[in-house]
Amino acid sequence: MNARKLIDHVDSVDSFKRYGRVNKVVGLMIESQGPESSIGDVCYIHVGSRVKRKIMAEVVGFKDSNVILMPYTATHNISPGSLVETTSKPLEIKTGQALIGKVVDSLGRPLDGSPVPKGLASAPTDQDPPNPLSRPPISEPIEVGVTMIDSLLTVGKGQRVGIFAGSGVGKSTLMGMIARNTTADLNVIGLIGERGREVREFIERDLGTEGLKRSIVVVATSDQPALMRIKGALTATAIAEYFRDKGLNVMLMMDSVTRVAMAQREVGLAIGEPPTTKGYTPSVFAVLSRLLERTGTNIAGSITAFYTVLVDGDDMNEPIADTVRGILDGHFVLDRDLANKGQYPAVNVLKSISRIMNNIVDEKHRQAAERLRDYLGTYLKSEDLINIGAYKKGTSKEIDEAILLYPEIIRFLKQGTEEKVSMPESIEKLLGLTSRG
Repeated sequence: MNARKLIDHVDSVDSFKRYGRVNKVVGLMIESQGPESSIGDVCYIHVGSRVKRKIMAEVVGFKDSNVILMPYTATHNISPGSLVETTSKPLEIKTGQALIGKVVDSLGRPLDGSPVPKGLASAPTDQDPPNPLSRPPISEPIEVGVTMIDSLLTVGKGQRVGIFAGSGVGKSTLMGMIARNTTADLNVIGLIGERGREVREFIERDLGTEGLKRSIVVVATSDQPALMRIKGALTATAIAEYFRDKGLNVMLMMDSVTRVAMAQREVGLAIGEPPTTKGYTPSVFAVLSRLLERTGTNIAGSITAFYTVLVDGDDMNEPIADTVRGILDGHFVLDRDLANKGQYPAVNVLKSISRIMNNIVDEKHRQAAERLRDYLGTYLKSEDLINIGAYKKGTSKEIDEAILLYPEIIRFLKQGTEEKVSMPESIEKLLGLTSRG
């Protein structure tokens, strides 16, 4: 039986190599006459007259009878007539237990120059999201070790959350805290479009040695071609999917999904897509939906995902922020005003929401969280009057209680970057604080 399967496999193998020739290069877009290939297939462009080498590229479209490719690296040395060889299959990466603790690029290769570990399994970077009917409901919380989130914005295993913020408000710091403190089995962290300087800073300062020991970090820096930035997001997701299928509860963090959208816009414009919403091409929104839907639960395990979203000028209604917020199961808004006041994590509780929270916490916890929100909202509505001394004590019982508790609420919401608080401790603090009103 095994011999028959082997013979059938050999018969099905395409033994022909297919080639084409480059006839045009414009920016990062390469046109070639042939080879016969499909969208997403990986090709090798042979360059160099003396020193022969191959440049990896991917088929991204067709124009008349020509194939349009985009490279994973720079287009140096590509010339008219360069040989194009197709692999007739999409990009696959190697993943497995031996990658834990490693920092890899978008193609799954260790960034420190060491060889790819042996014994890894192959996985396609682009896969279909799980069947909606095969997704178990999210029924239990996952601890992230951040008091504010565990108590007021509780996250469930398999939930997908967006972290929305402008630049310099503490996204990376918050991600590092979650990666170090979470009870998830494994972290997969995608740093997409980051400055090269910030990669090592994040790994050493925000993630730390202990965090890296239980993490796989995928890096695609801002200087790399658009296709490599897109593949960085797909590779990080594929690695998380591999471990989810092994039955693990995986924490996926991607910084940032906005840069994935910008990279896809570059690709779309290069192949002739019309710009639509604020310059973004239609494929951007299709790619985002597919990427974000790949995470969550399946019958084996779960991927709890945090995606950072850069909002230009703190505009929460720009197209990418609006689209991502509509797809995900909650959003945390980082507030620049809170950061300027020295309140970290700078999450604006009143503007943030966890859509799953009410399904995974008990009634006592839910009521306490709502009560704290009420106190905070009541104080902030009257803050101007309180600060100028126009409010007279006794005018409103609710405002009096809010004024009394406000300093303790702020202390409750603040947390040092190295401070770890368990979920039971966070909930106990919340219940103790709200029972005083």
